[in-house]
Amino acid sequence: MNLSTKKPHISTSHPQAVEMDRVLFELDLLKRQSEKLDLMNRLHGRMAGVLSVTGMIEAYSVWLMPLVPHELIGYSNAARGKRHLFCSGHGPNRRRAIAFAEELIESPRPLDEGCLGKDGHYAHKWVFESAEDAGILLILKDDKRLAEDEMGLINESLEILAESLQRGLEYEELFERASNDPLTGLSNRRVFDERIRGMMDSAKRYKRPLTMISMDLDRFKEINDKLGHQAGDEVLKTVARLFKQAVRSTDLLVRMGGDEFVLILDDTDQKNGRILAERLCAAVDALDIRADAETKLGVSIGLSQMQEEDSLGQWLERTDDILYHAKAAGRSRVAYR
Repeated sequence: MNLSTKKPHISTSHPQAVEMDRVLFELDLLKRQSEKLDLMNRLHGRMAGVLSVTGMIEAYSVWLMPLVPHELIGYSNAARGKRHLFCSGHGPNRRRAIAFAEELIESPRPLDEGCLGKDGHYAHKWVFESAEDAGILLILKDDKRLAEDEMGLINESLEILAESLQRGLEYEELFERASNDPLTGLSNRRVFDERIRGMMDSAKRYKRPLTMISMDLDRFKEINDKLGHQAGDEVLKTVARLFKQAVRSTDLLVRMGGDEFVLILDDTDQKNGRILAERLCAAVDALDIRADAETKLGVSIGLSQMQEEDSLGQWLERTDDILYHAKAAGRSRVAYR
């Protein structure tokens, strides 16, 4: 989108022509200002409905993409120990973009003019400063710098983003308390409900695979009943740590309740999701948690890749059905179709 306001040549050969040129120029300027105002109002609208910093970065990227095509937007706040990277790429390109972004976030050098990475990515870096701390925003484009009008649009929109991010950081501790399962520290059902539709929309928009893994612990009730609730709580915390260590920061791992967990694998197809699911199943088995010689903890897993026509309800129902088949087939196994 061209947001420049370069004044056209005005003829001085005739007073009426001069006046007409002036009116046309002012109308064109007014139109451009109105378009920019409309864009900023849309950004305000997107940001107003988002509570988490992660969601704000995603919402900003979705708003910016049609105006300034980019591969990654990253936000880092060292003082708060927060880092959020939202990448529209996939496969090896995605991994390279994220690695380059993390390297530049750690770098103290300014990037006002952009920095070219070895893989052809250009990065631009902004620093947000407040009374309490400073955050860094990074935007990566593939193979070219940001144009002057793109820089102007981003600079103007950053005022809105910075205000939203500050609000998000101020309420993040409260949000995390409301969003985290108090026993395991994993995200809870509320986070799942808030993020899943955005993940589905993004996967469909960019033609990226998205895979759901539904997990239910086997014989947990017997272990809990025989060893006591305190021991049962420790089992849940142990399993949660195991799951958390095995997944990426871009994935969504949720304790849905009781001994049920759901994992949404970003940019992952069913084949690669199955590899991880088999690994998780084996890892739980290797914990060798028992109530007695015949009662050993396991995990049954149902796995399903999202289809283009899927609604959330259809995807959840299909994955639950597959999990049921894993249970019915003997437990402690991975089922998929």
